[in-house]
Amino acid sequence: MSVFLLAVAETATAHAETIQASGGAAELIHRFGIQGNYVVMQFISFAILAATLYWFGIKPTIAAMDERTSKIEAGLANEMASVAKLAEAQVQAAVFLKEAQVKANVIVEEARKVSKELSDRETAAATERAQQLISKAQQAIELEHKKMLADAQKEIARLVVATTERVLAKKLSDSDRAAYNETAARELTSV
Repeated sequence: MSVFLLAVAETATAHAETIQASGGAAELIHRFGIQGNYVVMQFISFAILAATLYWFGIKPTIAAMDERTSKIEAGLANEMASVAKLAEAQVQAAVFLKEAQVKANVIVEEARKVSKELSDRETAAATERAQQLISKAQQAIELEHKKMLADAQKEIARLVVATTERVLAKKLSDSDRAAYNETAARELTSV
């Protein structure tokens, strides 16, 4: 291909040298048969065609391209605004998430404190109830002990009177028996 271009270039150079050698532009016009009125008519036709193409083809195409370019620029601006809003929303979401986490930690800590206080109160209440039960049990044991002692004293007094009766081999009257019982009960309580 480069050989062909080199040959065309050499031919064009040789033809240009021939035109210059043969006498100039007038010779060239006459040799190609160029007539001035046809050239002017073709120039006017070309101008009309160029104006028609410009007004009905190129100008609407340029307007459509400009409109499309403005829409694309508006879309890019909207995209950039959306990206900025998205970034801002992500930052706000991160801030809200951090605040929520801090609040959740505070609530959990408060719940732990309340739970510990409640546990301590329940433990104290259970200990107090246990102490009350132990105290009541001790009181019941003491009452039972006193009752048993009183029953034992009465039984012992009865046995002493019965034994004394047998020893003395006589029958005692109710008033004598009551006097012996009281005397025996006093002596046993003092022991």
